[in-house]
Amino acid sequence: MFNLSELQHDALVEIFNIGVGHAARAMSEIVNEEVTMSVPSITFLNRAEAAAMLGNKDSARVCGVSQHYEGAFATEAILMFPEDKSLDIVRLMVGEAVPFKELTEMEQEAMSEIGNIILNACVGTLANIFNQELRGSLPQYHVGTSEQILGASGGHAESVVLMLHIDFILEKHQIHGYVAFILDLTALHDLQAQVDRYLANAMGRA
Repeated sequence: MFNLSELQHDALVEIFNIGVGHAARAMSEIVNEEVTMSVPSITFLNRAEAAAMLGNKDSARVCGVSQHYEGAFATEAILMFPEDKSLDIVRLMVGEAVPFKELTEMEQEAMSEIGNIILNACVGTLANIFNQELRGSLPQYHVGTSEQILGASGGHAESVVLMLHIDFILEKHQIHGYVAFILDLTALHDLQAQVDRYLANAMGRA
């Protein structure tokens, strides 16, 4: 499996923490409550391993929002929560007074907005720090098992999934989510080259 050096790994964690920090501030304004997000870990896995990390039992349904990005490297980015937690997040956005039936009808729109905020914050930070362009598609909403969301059973065995484990901490909630970046080998090496360039510039300024 693809591995980064310790220095490259730490640099990516640092960059993604900046990105989710931007997302947390945007989310705080939406839910009118302080939101703290962090990226405690990043892992490189194949699709089947990534699905297993999320829980691939038939009953373990996952809510996902995906966007495709092109530019410095090509990737499919997917924000994922357990389905029951996605309703918690939507209720935070639209208010506790909304009836459950209406809440489920709002779920797709609200989760797409959250996915757009978080994915664009992560990818936008990468683009800014790498001084490169990354263009994103409109968000798409998915509900299903982790295998269905990640396409683990599809014919993409050569793809690697960069999994970010994100902690969302609110005043009354703590929600664990994941962001997956699906990368082929070319995109992986492009990403690694961008990290190396970032590190070289950082050390040159020191």
